[in-house]
Amino acid sequence: MNKTELIDHIAKSADISKAAAGRALDSVISAVKMTLKKGGTVTLVGFGTFAVGKRAARTGRNPRTGAAIKIKAAKLPKFRPGKALKDALN
Repeated sequence: MNKTELIDHIAKSADISKAAAGRALDSVISAVKMTLKKGGTVTLVGFGTFAVGKRAARTGRNPRTGAAIKIKAAKLPKFRPGKALKDALN
């Protein structure tokens, strides 16, 4: 399912226009991004939790030349599914 299909599904199930569903979805995505950027977590009970993970700096290898390169530390988004989501899949 892509973003357009998700907007169509939201519009049908909530009985709202596609434009309103698109704005609502964009607002949710924006709120999650802002919260994660500030270092917080977003918990949707029954669905899961979005959080920020940290990856330490490390040394890697250029596959073409074999030369050692330094890879900077990075923050990355992580998602832990909730119990209800896990149960829905099994």
